[in-house]
Amino acid sequence: MNSHPSASAYLESLSDALETFQALAGLGQEIQALADLITRSLVSGRKLLFCGNGGSAADAGHIASEFTCRFKEDRRPYPALALAADGGLLTAIGNDYVFEQIFARQVRAYGQEGDVLIALSTSGKSRNILAALEAAKDARVISVALLGRDGGFSRDAADITIFTPGTVTARIQEAQKFLLHVLCELVERDLPRH
Repeated sequence: MNSHPSASAYLESLSDALETFQALAGLGQEIQALADLITRSLVSGRKLLFCGNGGSAADAGHIASEFTCRFKEDRRPYPALALAADGGLLTAIGNDYVFEQIFARQVRAYGQEGDVLIALSTSGKSRNILAALEAAKDARVISVALLGRDGGFSRDAADITIFTPGTVTARIQEAQKFLLHVLCELVERDLPRH
């Protein structure tokens, strides 16, 4: 009796996920250093900005809410903005300027020295992500890029770049979300409760 083709596809996806997650094992020090940086920024009264496209935009909104609401522990709220959250603003910038500027213009509007921008891209080939990272440098906002594959043309644009290896977009995105949840956990552990 032959196994159902979907069972084979499931096992292939599971294998891809395990391989991608195992490749994250060497990122412990980088993630801890980033968590320390984010903690220092928030404790000093600065804020977090998040951006991404498509599923990465949804993940950016999710993680921003974890900082402003809470992740695991009850504590005071900390400022975190998802730059893809305001449809009216995105369409205004896209219409009046160009789509490439939808995040960069917001970084220039909201970003202050010492803030942290976290840009998510599974390919590193999104022009609006690159423009946001460049705007962050101009605004003296600390820029962090979570990039998949080889990082594309955004690979050298951020102050800090964390690569999520893999070849399957969905698996890269899942791994990036895991890293973001770990960041939330590490940062929240050291944030003042009141």
